[in-house]
Amino acid sequence: MDIKDRIKQIMEHEQLTAAALAESIGVSQGTISHTLGDRNKYPSTDFIIKLHERFSYISLDWLLTGKGEMEENEDLIPSNSEIQDLFGSKNLKNPGDYANDLEKRKEMPLETPVYNSKEIVKQEVIYKEVPSKKITEIRVFFDDNTYQIFKPEK
Repeated sequence: MDIKDRIKQIMEHEQLTAAALAESIGVSQGTISHTLGDRNKYPSTDFIIKLHERFSYISLDWLLTGKGEMEENEDLIPSNSEIQDLFGSKNLKNPGDYANDLEKRKEMPLETPVYNSKEIVKQEVIYKEVPSKKITEIRVFFDDNTYQIFKPEK
């Protein structure tokens, strides 16, 4: 039994058509057709995530590998009060005293901005007269590797 067969089994269990499954997990009908078609070997990760989010009681291990039972055993799933965080035994529903610290949650008024006077910079522009330039020669190069020089008359 491959993953397509397990998806079809979920559809039968939920009594859903391909169109209804597509609508319930938020994908197009074309995605369902492509996923269940003969040419596609494995559905996308996004499709699997959406399917598992919609039907969270379905065992992800069963969906991906076919091992175990289709429905997860509720007794084996820890409740939120039993889940511990990475750094200790804090309850995730009550993250600690720091979240309730009113001083950290209180709005603080902004301080009046202090404007520092800026030093005025004076800039002096010097204009230099540059003597006008005159053309002394023009060279024209041709595609046969020759050139011609033109000089103005004085």
